[in-house]
Amino acid sequence: MRIIGLDIGDVRIGVAVSDESGIIAQGIDVITREEACLGDDSVVFKQLKNLIDIYQVKEIVVGLPKRMNGEVGHQAKKTLEFIETMRLNLNIPIKTWDERLTSKIAKDVLKQTSVKTKRQKGNVDKLAAILILQGYLDCCRKNSNR
Repeated sequence: MRIIGLDIGDVRIGVAVSDESGIIAQGIDVITREEACLGDDSVVFKQLKNLIDIYQVKEIVVGLPKRMNGEVGHQAKKTLEFIETMRLNLNIPIKTWDERLTSKIAKDVLKQTSVKTKRQKGNVDKLAAILILQGYLDCCRKNSNR
């Protein structure tokens, strides 16, 4: 069963997918929210639906950007609103995963590589999606081994 992991931002959405055994997350796409300023994400949902069909995904995991103290702040509220709209547009289970610091970790990793700053933006989103999904997969595997 494949799972898609999403790092949802105002401008871009990083997308990762698991392998069929649910062990490894791999970055596959960055979706640009071109219509975001108009509040219309229909193009985004079409792209997500296409990826769900291509990879035969059975579940979505969305990073929830909580504050460091665990509270749900402004960005997390926007993410939760997006998730509710996603539920109306996609017929697939959606879970949230605490994503505190994933973008910072992704930026730090890319700084250590030779990726140019211009290209880092999309790569940060994709890598953040990988970190979100990999954390979820590892937790599920750890809990199933108990």
